[in-house]
Amino acid sequence: MTFEPEQMGQSAHELAVLLKTLRETAKLSGERLAKRCNMSQSKVSRIENGKVRPSLVDVDQILRALDAPPALVAEVMALTRITNTQWQDARSLRRKGLDKKQLELAGLEQSSTEFRYFLLSMITGLLSTPEYIRASLAHVPGDHGRTVARKLERQEVLYDRPKRFTFILTEQAVRSPFVAREAMAVQIDRLASLTHLVNVRLGVLPIETRMPGNPLNTFTVYDERIATAELSAGVMVFRDPRDVRSYLDEFAAYEGLALFGEAAREKLGEWAVRYRV
Repeated sequence: MTFEPEQMGQSAHELAVLLKTLRETAKLSGERLAKRCNMSQSKVSRIENGKVRPSLVDVDQILRALDAPPALVAEVMALTRITNTQWQDARSLRRKGLDKKQLELAGLEQSSTEFRYFLLSMITGLLSTPEYIRASLAHVPGDHGRTVARKLERQEVLYDRPKRFTFILTEQAVRSPFVAREAMAVQIDRLASLTHLVNVRLGVLPIETRMPGNPLNTFTVYDERIATAELSAGVMVFRDPRDVRSYLDEFAAYEGLALFGEAAREKLGEWAVRYRV
């Protein structure tokens, strides 16, 4: 299925209106529909008012309860999948302020327990030194003081023991020289130090690793409910379980090849030394 980016901004409202219209056409009250779907009446109301984003399972239950014909089911489920996919273009993010994006990420981190990060070309903010963070924003015009501060504040989540993190970094991500040589050595040392946190698994993929397929982008999976993929022009957010499962499977393939623990620390130490020569 293909869709235009602007569809993703309109689809949530369209889906809410459509589901309400279908219920009213079937001459069912919200309460009767809720009983047929084994949902609360308040959830049905929030879905129809656009206050809750329904999952594919939610919509499938509603359509079954309404005895919708197959052609209509296919149309509504396609719209639901678009609704569960969000496009955040880089221009809009910059216009709103990159510090606002940090608040959104902090909210995701607060509401999630297990995190999986595949880092293809650079180090994520959670693992970065202040100098590396500033350098990563240097190509974006403006004052990024608040963004840097919020990225550093977010790092506290790594020390929240009930939360579990797995980071997989390619050699390119670790060694790309975003900062001066001494600062790069310090940055790599930080990665090595974080491998000692009991709730953090940090793995590396040396350049000689024979990768499965062809990794195309950095991505993150929050629990098993949301996946985000970073592109040059922005960020895609996926909530469709099939899309999330695809990223989980891809992550598992890389995880099976990555070096962890002492092997990762040894490789990181070797790379850090090269920046100190």
